[in-house]
Amino acid sequence: MKAVRSLVLVSSDSESMAKGALDVHARLQQEIAAFGLSDEIAVAMVSDIGRHDAAPLVIVYPEAVVYGPVTPNDVRFLVEEHLFKGRLAAGLQLPARELSGRIAWISARKGTLPAEQRIVMERAGVIDPEDIEDYIAHNGYEALGKCITEMKPADVIAEIAKSGLRGRGGAGFPSGAKLKAVAQAPGAPKYVICNADESEPGTFKDRLILEGDPHSIIEAMAIAAYAVGASEGFIYVRGEYMLAQARLTTAIVQAREYGMLGQSIFGTGFSFDIHIHSGAGAYICGEETALIESIEGKRGEPRARPPYPTTHGLWGKPTLVNNVETLANLPAIVRNGAAWYKSFGTPSSPGTKVYTILGHVNMTGLIEVPMGITLREVITIYGKGMRSGSGFKLAQTGGSSGSIIPASLQDTPMDFDSFNKAGVSLGSGALLICDEDTCVVDLTRVLLKFFKNESCGKCGPCRIGTQRAYQLLTNLSEGTGTLHDLADLEMIADGLTQLSNCGLGQTAAVPIRDMLKYFRAEVEAHIKLKVCPAGACTLRVLS
Repeated sequence: MKAVRSLVLVSSDSESMAKGALDVHARLQQEIAAFGLSDEIAVAMVSDIGRHDAAPLVIVYPEAVVYGPVTPNDVRFLVEEHLFKGRLAAGLQLPARELSGRIAWISARKGTLPAEQRIVMERAGVIDPEDIEDYIAHNGYEALGKCITEMKPADVIAEIAKSGLRGRGGAGFPSGAKLKAVAQAPGAPKYVICNADESEPGTFKDRLILEGDPHSIIEAMAIAAYAVGASEGFIYVRGEYMLAQARLTTAIVQAREYGMLGQSIFGTGFSFDIHIHSGAGAYICGEETALIESIEGKRGEPRARPPYPTTHGLWGKPTLVNNVETLANLPAIVRNGAAWYKSFGTPSSPGTKVYTILGHVNMTGLIEVPMGITLREVITIYGKGMRSGSGFKLAQTGGSSGSIIPASLQDTPMDFDSFNKAGVSLGSGALLICDEDTCVVDLTRVLLKFFKNESCGKCGPCRIGTQRAYQLLTNLSEGTGTLHDLADLEMIADGLTQLSNCGLGQTAAVPIRDMLKYFRAEVEAHIKLKVCPAGACTLRVLS
């Protein structure tokens, strides 16, 4: 997405819409184009502004200037004065003391417009992914050479640890600590596994990394292998990712030919090679121990932990397992240093995060932005506002296994610690943005159907709990649920969290808990009033 110098937001709450916000939005686009500013300034709608007496509002971001009420007749003057001449549009601005706390996020980033910062995706779409020389021309394999010829394995681990990199698969575990655990684990040989079994619905970030920059993963795995003392690696790729597999295969062959893989890399004593293992479509194999079982030729079922893969992984040997996005950060950190990496994101969650944006926004797609951005900023800046000016109701992070985020948390910084403190999880990076016509009961029912179908069935709490939860949610959506069903759902969620053998069952409880925590009134309306407030469920009232 092209960076712009300013973003103009038009309020889209019900009061603003009734007073002509859509006409103001359309006129803004016309006048911005007339002044030749379309490439520099974007226009979007923003909801939940908390100011209805001055609607519709026009907010110029990142200058943190708020105008209102604005009519279509005011627009040309506003565009000419503020956006073209660079001075305040006299007579339209709201005094700063009158601004609502709900738009304090504008002032929080005054003077800065969050832009995409590509670290993981810096070469995707720039280089030919099937040409190793193009990769090398863009600093490719420079970090690997630096590691092997200038750094000891412990130095590499220390640099990754100092960078503060945390796993991007959803858990946020410190990457340096995992590297150190494998390096110090007794036993040989050791292995490095890239988890590319990206099966979360709505998530396709890893696929674009693999397809757009396959050599970055090969280089990253080699760096990780040098750090932990591994000689062999596996890329476990989702079976449906045929193009990614083809490009990885080509990249591995080229890397061997150029001496980046194989025996005595860079003429040193370090040897490392990589194999591709195609998945068979099982969502459960995204769990690292089930993935290891699959590579070993067994049924893809999670292992009991402990012991953990860091000491007892592939074929019982110490194994480093990281997902694609996590690994893709390693070359840039080694090449530029930990201090450089920590200049992005937040102190506790440095770096960037790749997100896929889906749902009821005007622009969907993929972005890479610094950690700590808010949902409101993602929706307004990169999603270009809610579709058709509708109001934002909720977002789901991280595919099916992520949290349901209510509108009240849309200004919470999207980093691991801030989300944990708020009682929600960041997940893998899929952002499903939903408007007010989305029914949370129906959404949760669909999610539990997915978990029910994808459960491996190894443990009873997950096998039976997901089935029972899905049936109760179906009853709610059909108008046959009872208040006692809500107590049962809470009990099932506790059982899934505490007794499930792996993360699938544990995360299946998350949407149930979020639904009851943030949207209980809407759920109870299905029971007490026999209505779906969003109009999405087909309730049948029994006589």
